Amino acid sequence: MAKAKRMYGCTECGATFPKWAGQCGECGAWNTLVETVIESGAAAPPSGRTGWAGQQAQLKTLAEVSIEEIPRFSTASAELDRVLGGGLVDGSVVLIGGDPGIGKSTILLQTLCNIATRMPALYVTGEESQQQVAMRARRLGLPQDKLKVMTETCIETIIATAKVEHPKVMVIDSIQTIFTENLQSAPGGVSQVRESAALLVRYAKQSGTAIFLVGHVTKEGALAGPRVLEHMVDTVLYFEGESDGRLRLLRAVKNRFGAINELGVFGMTDKGLKEVSNPSAIFLTRAQEEVPGSVVMATWEGTRPMLVEVQALVDDSHLSNPRRVTLGLDQNRLAMLLAVLHRHGGIPTHDQDVFLNVVGGVKVLETASDLALLAAIMSSLRNRPLPHDLLVFGEVGLSGEVRPVPSGQERLKEAAKHGFKRAIVPKANAPKEAPPGLQVIAVTRLEQALDALFE
Repeated sequence: MAKAKRMYGCTECGATFPKWAGQCGECGAWNTLVETVIESGAAAPPSGRTGWAGQQAQLKTLAEVSIEEIPRFSTASAELDRVLGGGLVDGSVVLIGGDPGIGKSTILLQTLCNIATRMPALYVTGEESQQQVAMRARRLGLPQDKLKVMTETCIETIIATAKVEHPKVMVIDSIQTIFTENLQSAPGGVSQVRESAALLVRYAKQSGTAIFLVGHVTKEGALAGPRVLEHMVDTVLYFEGESDGRLRLLRAVKNRFGAINELGVFGMTDKGLKEVSNPSAIFLTRAQEEVPGSVVMATWEGTRPMLVEVQALVDDSHLSNPRRVTLGLDQNRLAMLLAVLHRHGGIPTHDQDVFLNVVGGVKVLETASDLALLAAIMSSLRNRPLPHDLLVFGEVGLSGEVRPVPSGQERLKEAAKHGFKRAIVPKANAPKEAPPGLQVIAVTRLEQALDALFE
């Protein structure tokens, strides 16, 4: 009988140690080492074993490597194709994570049912029965006569079935329920997740099958399991949004075949997730009457501009340390902008509570939001509403200068398309010829921008 070897793996970085310790020696995380039992007979790698890419070691010069364009195929969802960089790539492995109930299984079932009408597809679930998957497909009104569903958690059985069925696309829901027979630890452990994912990645590269992996998330919102899992896959997608809200945001944080920080917008309905092709119109659902503290800015998400509304509330503080609260924005940047507003605008807020919110649950982390944040704060502080047809964007420096931002022309075109009449922008972003119907006000200093807001 093979002897069992006990190792301890870190759930954060995946490093292994022969003894347990309170702190991981590689990443420094505390209380993350989990025991793993490995059979010595099964732990030895087989001869001729390939790497994650599924190829034997080869030596070539860059000139000898073929650079033919990687073929892609559509998922029948324009928003999902956008986030993936233009469609699915043969042999790619996509990891999708998000909170429970956010819509991960729903969007993948919709995608596979549509793909199955054109090419073979396989849906492998370790969390639901075949009846549950079929009930959801009927409720969503999806085509059901082509997609094959399999309930299995053993990775060796899954790969053996895939080699027989030859699916073009396969979904594993979820990677935390999958285990390999070579390890004795429970499914979901560091070693099980890493080894199961490695086998799937190797199979995808060798066979050309595109694989979707569903990943659980921790209470902090990060993908559960070893961090090496995110390095092994080609694309990492995150589902964002409130469980009680209608909008769902699919964001790419890693993509070897396209741009990162690309954003796809979906609406949750009783028939599943529906694409939102014009998200600016959704995020600009504003009240009919003008209210103080509200302004529209143009943010850049991936390869397209998006108009969102920023709301600010400034009120007298009764605390020794006034509150600075942001939702969807960087709180440290708010503190910096308030200091710039005091120093170069002459507006103190040391005795005011400042609350900022981006309508619709969008996260805006780019510096182009600086000028819009200060405009919303000034509007609330002076209790003077800004016009509905005003757009503001620009970066504000510590010396009070207004700096240009990337893709300024595209932002202005998006504003003109939605009927905006005025735009306050950095001088370097001002076009030689403004879009029809849009008056562009170019500024170089914060003081000029404040004067233009309330002239």
